[in-house]
Order: sequence, then C-alpha cells, then structure tokens
Amino acid sequence: MTKVFLRKALVIILLANSCYNVFSQEVALVFFGDIMGHSPQINSARSEDGSSYDYRECFHFIEPYFRAAEISAGNLEVTLAGAPYTGYPTFSSPDALAFALKDAGVNVLVTANNHSADRRKAGLERTIKVLDDLFFLRTGTFKDSTDKQNHHPLLMSVYGIRLALLNYTYGTNDIPVTKPNIVNLIDRNNMSLDIEEAKSHQPDKIIVFIHWGNEYQTTPNKDQTDLAQFLFDEGVDIIIGSHPHVIQPMHHYKNSGEKEKLVVYSLGNFISNQRKPLTDGGVMVRLVLSKNGNETNISKAEHLLTWVHTPIVDGRKKYYVLPASVYQKKGLPDSVPKGYEGMFQYLKLAREVMQKNTEVPESLEEWPLR
Repeated sequence: MTKVFLRKALVIILLANSCYNVFSQEVALVFFGDIMGHSPQINSARSEDGSSYDYRECFHFIEPYFRAAEISAGNLEVTLAGAPYTGYPTFSSPDALAFALKDAGVNVLVTANNHSADRRKAGLERTIKVLDDLFFLRTGTFKDSTDKQNHHPLLMSVYGIRLALLNYTYGTNDIPVTKPNIVNLIDRNNMSLDIEEAKSHQPDKIIVFIHWGNEYQTTPNKDQTDLAQFLFDEGVDIIIGSHPHVIQPMHHYKNSGEKEKLVVYSLGNFISNQRKPLTDGGVMVRLVLSKNGNETNISKAEHLLTWVHTPIVDGRKKYYVLPASVYQKKGLPDSVPKGYEGMFQYLKLAREVMQKNTEVPESLEEWPLR
C-alpha cells in the first residue's frame, strides 16, 4: 500500500512493504492512457436500484500491472462534476470511477486535456476536490494560482530518485476556462519557463505528460515531433502522450555520448466505450529508473498492450481492461467471460504500429509486484 506525504510542493512516496529494500535507488513508473467515461460505461457501473456506482470490476484483471510500479499515472479524461452523470461530449463520471482507480493501485492522475472544462468552473473544481480527498497526486488543472504553485510541477521523491512531472493540453474544446481556474495549455514560452522552474528543484528526471496529436491517427504528426524535439532541447527527459485515442509509436534514445530520452507519442484508450479498430485498447508503458551516484538512467523500458473486453453478463454490458499481451501468451483466466475474440485482432493491429518502436519492446510476461 502506498503512503503519500505532502511537504509543500514535494511529494515523498514510501512503500509500506517490509520485503522491499527502501534504500534501493530504483523506481518503477507505469503510464497508461485515456480514462474515458461514455454513457454506456456509466450505465454499466450503476447498481440495479440506481442508488450507487461501482467500477472496481473494470480494473480487476489489470490491477497487478498498476502494482508493478511505485508510481502509476494515467490521463483522467472526464470530470468528476457530480450528477447528472453524462458521457460524450461533456463528460461527468461518478466519483466511484476515481475510487476504483485508487483501489486498484493508481496514485497519479493528470487532468489537463480537451475535456478538462466540460462542466465549467464547478466541474473543474469538484474534480480536483475528489482527487485530493482520495489522496491522488495530480497536476494539469488548478483551482487558482495558489493551487498551481503547490502542484505544478508535481515533484515526487521515491527512494531518493527525484522526479518532476508537468502536464499540458492543446485546448479545452473551445470551452473557456473560468478565472481563477487554470488549465495548462501548450505554449512554448510558458513551457520553457516551467521546465526551468522544474530544473531549479534538481530532479533526476523531468517528465511531460502531454495531450496532443490528431485523433485516430497512428502516426505522430509534425507538430508532435517538432514539439517533442523542443521539449528535449529544453531539458525534458521523458514525454508521455495522449489524446489520439489510438496508440502511436514510442522511442527510447540512449546513444552513447548523448542525453538519454524517451517519447511515447500516444498511449491510446485505457478504458472507453469506443470499439472501432485500435480504439478498443491501448498500451501501458513501464519504465525502471536506476540511480548510480548522480546519474539516473532508464534501465528498463517495456510496453504492455491492453484491450477493453465488453461482454454481456447477466443482461448487462461489462467493461474489463485485460493485459492482452500476457493473456495471449499464457491463456486467459477462466474468470474472464467469453467473447474476447476481438482481443486477437486488436493485438495484430497494435503490433503493426508498435513495430516502429525504438528500444521499447513488448512485454509478454507478468510484471513483478513492487
């Protein structure tokens, strides 16, 4: 179980696992994509009498992969604005979605995306409150300038490895952000200043989780590649992308004599109701950072393809995120409802995209618990 202690802008994460060497300077990070909340998902989570909601079963099969890292971070692409609960185009999911993610082992959520302002000021602020009440680490949207100062950059220290996380979006679907609320937008001048601020805290790695690109395109566009180069030139080490709702390639550059860097152009959908080819799944990326003296490197980078299984169970549509890469190799548990043939088609298409990766291989084995 992860315990989180807030010390101004620095978050210190300690693992309450006596079997793990707390003096080891190694930390695992897991990143996953768009957490969507379409209307059928809301209906699926509703109790029969309509009095409550429960999403825990959605993450039952993928939970061990969250727990394979000290930090598990995803893109919350809904608001938690309260009732009435709505799907596309202005998302507001029940708080139970956040409860289930926390219960499954997720501890970091980024909130800057094109749906941040779907429910305007009240929705943005309520989302932040729900996440804070559940002790999520979060960044990207803020109640006001003071809130931004406390959560941007998000500074984390795990076993002596210091990380700075920044989060930005290309826009908010033309919905204006009401003052004093703030949504971090992609702006090179501001990003440059933010990166300099992050550097002042002397992190071992600077990470940018960014909402960009063209929807449903499996290849990054020129704006993405240009912006990635800009961020690397400014001193960012790791870039994690979201928004296209399909996966895009990822590259780990570790040439001798050059600064190590990694970019994931799009993680795709983590959970959603979308079922068109490649929108029905996503990818999780696991990075292991190792520190030796003053040098911190990515000692391991791997990806796991995930697929959203949507069987009809007792007359109701269900949503289960499956570790598709592993399940294809070892077989699916008997507890997975039948009707998962679409998983194999997803894997075929996804691997065609992932063939363009550089030094981020697919993991076909279960990830070790941390």
